[in-house]
Amino acid sequence: MSKQKIALITGGSRGLGKDMAMQIANKGIDVIITYKTKEAEANEVVNAIRSTGRKAAALFLDMNAFNELDAFVTGLRNLLTQEFNAENLDCLINNAGMGSTVPFEAVTETMFNEFLNVHYKSVFFLTQKIIPLMPSGATIINISSSTTAYFVPGYSVYASLKGAIEIFTKYLAFELGKKGIRANAVAPGPVETDFNNAAIRNNPDRKKYLGSLSPLNRVGQADDIGSVVAFLCTEEAKWINGQVVKVNGGLV
Repeated sequence: MSKQKIALITGGSRGLGKDMAMQIANKGIDVIITYKTKEAEANEVVNAIRSTGRKAAALFLDMNAFNELDAFVTGLRNLLTQEFNAENLDCLINNAGMGSTVPFEAVTETMFNEFLNVHYKSVFFLTQKIIPLMPSGATIINISSSTTAYFVPGYSVYASLKGAIEIFTKYLAFELGKKGIRANAVAPGPVETDFNNAAIRNNPDRKKYLGSLSPLNRVGQADDIGSVVAFLCTEEAKWINGQVVKVNGGLV
């Protein structure tokens, strides 16, 4: 009998993370999600996953609180042992993020440091701390952004750090390959969620314009991204490694 797979998704209480969690569970994989402020929503996701017959749980994680990562990993180990009867994690999806539209000249050091912690520093070191839990055949999926390839006013910090994540992903694939661990990044195009204060959903003109940039003439939806992430967690994706998968509807 094959071992039951378990995935950890950071930032899984809403938006893209929520859809990833549901679609990964639909692949027969148990799921742990994290939340920062949306505990009730996280519990709703957990209950929805459990209703499908899969195991699920939620843990608090603040990616800006870098010094708390060790305590989080300790809690994760305990959760795996006590609730999942497991010692290993098979899929790590680094999804948690934050958004803000700020012109380059208005960026403060405080703001920069928060973005740095959430989108790169904590991703780097959380991954490092979780690697001992990951067996051969495990996979890491880092969520990037199509803003690394095209320009969005006010995204200088966010897009720069997502660019760093894409390079980090390639190094992970190279250095962890000897352990049998794969690493890929998924770079969504414009997606209609509540990210950055629902900047697309709440602005019909912006939504129409961004949709017009795709040959499919629409912006993305959460399930457009979650389905790809779920696929990358499966054995069917075992030969995809070190890639930045652009999920953007053919954005030009």
